[in-house]
Amino acid sequence: MHGSVSRHLAMAGPFSDSEIAAVYRAIQTRRDVRNEFLSEPLPDDLLRRLLAAAHAAPSVGYMQPWNFLVIRDEANRRAVHEIFHDANLEAAGRLEGEQKRRYMALKLEGIIKAPINICITCDRKRGGDFVLGRTHNPNMDLYSTVCAVQNFWLAARAEGAGVGWVSIFDHDRLKDHLGIPESVEIVAYLCVGYVDQLYTSPELQVKGWREKIPLDRLIYRERWPEASHELSFYREIECRKRQNPASG
Repeated sequence: MHGSVSRHLAMAGPFSDSEIAAVYRAIQTRRDVRNEFLSEPLPDDLLRRLLAAAHAAPSVGYMQPWNFLVIRDEANRRAVHEIFHDANLEAAGRLEGEQKRRYMALKLEGIIKAPINICITCDRKRGGDFVLGRTHNPNMDLYSTVCAVQNFWLAARAEGAGVGWVSIFDHDRLKDHLGIPESVEIVAYLCVGYVDQLYTSPELQVKGWREKIPLDRLIYRERWPEASHELSFYREIECRKRQNPASG
């Protein structure tokens, strides 16, 4: 048994300096693209490489729960955009004043502008009743699918393509429109296409929506500290609710 396994092992070690730099560059310059897509279509072989990168993601119990629904038809994309548009107005209705104005000013047009949309799903029944590694955390299949999304995103960045993750949807309505079975969960709806420009920092940071949290504030050691950024943030929210009960 040991010999048969050893035939599938290879030497492990670091990449070359240039390869390491390329990996970190893809990570650090990846952006959520909203409005910078070009109309030029992606070649089929490029899309195949990106999907293969996604399919190479790790998955709990090797269940590979993902599917990739590729949407090119403009009428189909416009129907999806209508579902997004209704949800986006609903989200805006939860805001007021300057925050609402800033929210509505964000350009979220990737569904129409990008030549390809991809709906990445998680089949929660794949693998049967017992999936190795999922016995105590049933959400591991969802986490696995998110790994596939990240693989796709980083590969796209390396290939000069942009990706935008659209999450503002009525998921039941979107599933019904796309004919997705009840047991299959939508994890990501991606807009994909070539881009010739990307923001130097995340767009929401550039436009003042939210600041980058310093890494050192997010690293704890051994145990969760009694005083932390998160706890202070939650206490601040609770204080606001007590001062303005109607906002809750």
